[in-house]
Amino acid sequence: MLKRKDILHNNSKSSLTKIQRKISTTQIILIVSLSLILAVVGIIINIRFQRERIDKNLQNIAETIATSPILKDNNFQNGTANEQESLMDYLDSLKKSISDIDVISIVNSNNTRFYHTNHTLIGTIYDGETPNFSSNKTFYIVNTNGPSGAQRRAYSALYGSDGQYLGFIMVIILTEHVNASFTPILITYSIITFMVIFVEILISSYLSKNIKQRLLGYEPDTISAMYLVRDNILESLEEGIIAIDKNGKVLFVNSSAITILDKEKTLTVNNLIGKSITQISNGMVISQALKGEEKELNIHEQNSDGIDVLIDRIPIKNDGETVGTIGILHNRAEYTKLMEDLSGTRYLVDSMRANNHDFTNKLHVILGLIQMEMYEQATSYIENITIVQRATISKIMNTINEPALAALLIGKTARASELNVKFTLRESSYYSNADMALPTEVLITVIGNLIENAFESMNEKENVADTQKELLFGIYSKPNAVLITVDDTGLGIPPENIKRIFENGYSTKGKNRGTGLYQVKTMVDNLGGQITVESQENVGTSFSVSFSK
Repeated sequence: MLKRKDILHNNSKSSLTKIQRKISTTQIILIVSLSLILAVVGIIINIRFQRERIDKNLQNIAETIATSPILKDNNFQNGTANEQESLMDYLDSLKKSISDIDVISIVNSNNTRFYHTNHTLIGTIYDGETPNFSSNKTFYIVNTNGPSGAQRRAYSALYGSDGQYLGFIMVIILTEHVNASFTPILITYSIITFMVIFVEILISSYLSKNIKQRLLGYEPDTISAMYLVRDNILESLEEGIIAIDKNGKVLFVNSSAITILDKEKTLTVNNLIGKSITQISNGMVISQALKGEEKELNIHEQNSDGIDVLIDRIPIKNDGETVGTIGILHNRAEYTKLMEDLSGTRYLVDSMRANNHDFTNKLHVILGLIQMEMYEQATSYIENITIVQRATISKIMNTINEPALAALLIGKTARASELNVKFTLRESSYYSNADMALPTEVLITVIGNLIENAFESMNEKENVADTQKELLFGIYSKPNAVLITVDDTGLGIPPENIKRIFENGYSTKGKNRGTGLYQVKTMVDNLGGQITVESQENVGTSFSVSFSK
């Protein structure tokens, strides 16, 4: 059996051949037709020009002889040539010098041939067509038949010095010789035409091959169908899709992207295609995000309508060269909502996992007390941990009016117990998202990072004797304002490092660290909040985060 790849290759090859054949056949028909038309037109024009040249040559020779002084001074009436040897020599030499003239004949007024190219006819009676020089016409050219066959004949009247009519001159070229003069024209144009056709066939073959490669082997109707399917798929996506070329012109945009770019919905797809992205609403914001030669995800921007947008940049490359860029636009509000739902579930799971670990430790304590037959102590221990656990969970649930955040704090309480850290929720702590609607994802990220940093700092202080590890957490909200505090009794931060702790990648704990506080600072700044830090070495550190409208 053929593999799917081989089948696709064979189908593609067949389609390519079919496309190439159609393109080549069409081009060859057009080229051959055009070349033949041009050749025929050129031949007709050149033949006409050649006829005119022959007629002009006949006229020039006839008029030259007619106006020759040596001819005008001779008597043509007696019809003899004995006294005209010099004239004969002149006419013979003239005939020899003109290769494309067949006959020169001079007939006097008595219709006697005074001169003829064929000397045997000199002195004989001319019995052919008599020229008509009426209406003051002294020269004309006609097609006629003579003893030698079809010919082109020029007549010119002869007059003496006194104006007396002396006879006429005939200059003749045979039609077969006229036609023979057209042969080089036909041969030349035929060669040129065949050369043009040959060159054009080569160009046609190259062009058709190039086109078929550009079409990737697909038929035009297949490409049209694929284009419609692509449009329907991209239009059905909730994410915005916009594609631009390397000059910044919009190649494609879907309705979701227009909704994100234009809150008022004044733009349409037809208005955007072919336009520079910088000419449209919020285009400058998107243009900046789409600059770059490498793929980049989750670029955070804010458009002029106040909508936070996350942009994925995917460069389009051809032979290693970037020829365009695709931008995938996400409405950050919708993205955040989804993340809040996922984060809440995740932190609930983390909370359950931490509580399960803590619960297992407590069961081991109870089991040990029972094995030592210390039943009263076991009973008292169970009552105490139940009261403490219930009180801790109840306090957090009553204080925090946000399930995902409450789940985070319950999990961190259990985590603190594992690390032998006293986790204290400050008195008067209270948070309601009705006071100020902050994205839950931001709160969880900020608080989670600050608490984990505190745990790490206190764990590093384990070698210090008689040191109580304690974390105090506070959160306070009122209409249009929120304050978060995290205080620990860890190692503290040296003064020279405090200014750098929010830099991306800065850490004193080794490589691939130093992103947590940078992320916290970025999120706080994006929401218009402030974060401050105070620290004393070997005493502890205090972080404070505030938000207000």
